[in-house]
Amino acid sequence: MRKLIYLLAVLYVFVEQANAQMTVRVVRDSLFIPWELVYGPDNHIWFTQKNGYICRLEPTSGRIDTLYNETNTRIQSEGGMLGLALHPQFATQPYVYVAYNYSDASVYKERIVRYTYNSTLNALQSPLILLDNIGAANFHNGCRLLIADGYLYITTGDATVTSNSQNTGVINGKILRIGLDGSMPTDNPISGSAVWSWGHRNAQGMVFANGRLYESEHGDNSDDEVNIIEKGRNYGWPSVKGYCNTTAEISFCADSNVKEPLEAWTPTLAVCGIDYYDHPMFPQLQKSLLMTTLKDSTLYQLKLNATNDDISAVNKTSLSKYRRLRDICISPDGRIYISTSNSASSGTGSKIDRIIELYDPLYNSISTYEKEALIIFPNPVKDEITIKLKSGLGLVSYSILNIYGQRLMSGVLNNVSNIIDVKALPVGQYNILVQDEGKLNMSKFFLKQ
Repeated sequence: MRKLIYLLAVLYVFVEQANAQMTVRVVRDSLFIPWELVYGPDNHIWFTQKNGYICRLEPTSGRIDTLYNETNTRIQSEGGMLGLALHPQFATQPYVYVAYNYSDASVYKERIVRYTYNSTLNALQSPLILLDNIGAANFHNGCRLLIADGYLYITTGDATVTSNSQNTGVINGKILRIGLDGSMPTDNPISGSAVWSWGHRNAQGMVFANGRLYESEHGDNSDDEVNIIEKGRNYGWPSVKGYCNTTAEISFCADSNVKEPLEAWTPTLAVCGIDYYDHPMFPQLQKSLLMTTLKDSTLYQLKLNATNDDISAVNKTSLSKYRRLRDICISPDGRIYISTSNSASSGTGSKIDRIIELYDPLYNSISTYEKEALIIFPNPVKDEITIKLKSGLGLVSYSILNIYGQRLMSGVLNNVSNIIDVKALPVGQYNILVQDEGKLNMSKFFLKQ
């Protein structure tokens, strides 16, 4: 029986930093390994389930729409339906990108497919294969998807063949970069190849923020990693585990253009999905990577330094009640959503996974006062948008965020009525976040035509 447990079992979790308090709410249960979560421009969470279902979740009510069942999906231990991404201009180009494993003449493989969302039918249609014949295995298949700078980034595991990772002629053990139509970018580091970086074992998370691509990756018996991914760089596996800190590793790193991780963990945590947090709902989490873990059942805060190229502190929120934590996404209003990964990987047995929400019930981002204090027009907008404020608010700052929560523009509002030039923004949906000296936080969506 389908049930909405989100009204039940509210508990409190204490962050190991400044005694900050979070409330945890179960949005939906009885799911089968929600592998990827993406907060969409329609204020729904789009997600994959490992058994081949692509779904859409309304987070307040917990209602789920099943958009597509990819019957070609084959579960094989860690394999199944994996990553998902939405086109950045989803309002005008309603494309959904998905990775899944399948069998071809008993050979286990992986492919990347683009579907088209039909809003009238509330369904996905017209699957188009963009990349095929990626090697797969029982373990180490990746496969996260992320769209950044107009390209689709894809993580592939080494498919248990460790030599794949250093072989740039093979697309396993890599991060790949292709066009949103499946075309091959001419500025990739290897001509005619989708390979962007190599030396990866089994990447499990990606996020683009601060002009950088951050990635989380499973180690073997040691050295789970978080990396900054750079074009044409080697990340060491299997010759280097974690940092370049043995004689053999130091030599290999010097000879092979290896980039060391920002952080490595031994014993391993089974690091998983990551996202970037910079919202005032939880001030202590701002300007941080948030990372889920499978073994450790913990949400990790990786506080970034002032230049966003290193980790200055690591803090933890234990979510042991929910066991294995698979992925994470963040809504424009600062709420954190996490999926679990506890159902039997074979696909048999009970579906026991959940999507949970972390939020602060005292945070006042949208209120009666906001409706009077913040007005934006025109909406939709083409060239310039006017932000109109209630007088007497004091020093007010603004940020414009895309659907992934990435900050694209920011500044200070000095007048009651302010005109912001948004011509450079691509067509799509955005969120304006306004802060009044850190006391009142207001947000509104707008559509850029």
